[in-house]
Amino acid sequence: MKRIAVVILNYNGAEMLRRFLPNVLENSPEANVYVADNGSTDNSVETMKREFPQVPLILFDKNHGFAEGYNLAIGKVEEEYALLLNSDVKVSPRWLQPLIDYMDANADVAACQPKILSYRNMSYFEYAGAAGGFMDKWGYPYCRGRIFGTVEKDEGQYNSISDVFWATGAALMVRREIYIDNGGLDSRFFAHMEEIDFCWRLRSRGMRIVCIPQSYVFHIGGATLKTTNPKKVYLNFRNNLLMLYKNTPQSNLECVMRFRKIFDNVAALKFLLTGNVKAFRAIREARRDFKVMKNDFEAARRENLAKCVVSSIPEQTDYSILRLYYIGMKHKFSQLP
Repeated sequence: MKRIAVVILNYNGAEMLRRFLPNVLENSPEANVYVADNGSTDNSVETMKREFPQVPLILFDKNHGFAEGYNLAIGKVEEEYALLLNSDVKVSPRWLQPLIDYMDANADVAACQPKILSYRNMSYFEYAGAAGGFMDKWGYPYCRGRIFGTVEKDEGQYNSISDVFWATGAALMVRREIYIDNGGLDSRFFAHMEEIDFCWRLRSRGMRIVCIPQSYVFHIGGATLKTTNPKKVYLNFRNNLLMLYKNTPQSNLECVMRFRKIFDNVAALKFLLTGNVKAFRAIREARRDFKVMKNDFEAARRENLAKCVVSSIPEQTDYSILRLYYIGMKHKFSQLP
């Protein structure tokens, strides 16, 4: 019996399925591969039934978003491990075995990711996840191999297995029971930042998150929304604030939120001065909607703080990545303190 479910969430991605699903099927003999369709309005379902009849389909009647789509899909599989895989990922031969072996040998590891390389430039890391994610004192995520817009070339410099703060949702492997017992991805996020929020929850409850670079995949990235797309800007800023509110210890919350207001306004002004008025408005709307939605997250905040057993997470660094990057000119992870 296969112990891992690879779950690909699809929304109007028929071409991506045609392009990448054969590669996943060929290189994942250890897994049962599922496609969960999020109410697609293109010919995705017809394509699956006609060209991939051997792949089980999980069908939803509407687009539930990334977070709830995966929650619903993982609720329908029974394997020990679930691996959330983006539809625009090319995997490598035997990519699953290093992940399975490490998780089997380390019961305290709740989730892991492979090394994420760029499909468009395969010698470089990919923006979303690279060789594992970290977070600074103000809530800004960055990676081994990618800080803000600087993506490093993969020269084997991050080939060691490493504990990380967060694992990318592009290829996130998790113990299924832990995923369900800890609430899965927060569906109120809809998309963006939900995997970081989820991993923060696990880390604060004493579980480990790991990057295992002996497994590697190639991710197109940005296949759904471009980085400066106003909707993506909105979701990233709003969800980052919601994540901080849900998880930041009470002793730090006021200070973090005060500084984030300053930083967010600076980011909005930068968009405005460079002519991206829609992105400027997206940040302003994100901050406004955060204030409106904040009270709805009060119960989740209380639960997270009550279940927290780790007072200081090592992978949440005590420095400002903004200061080091823009003032200290530290553009590579290896240059950080």
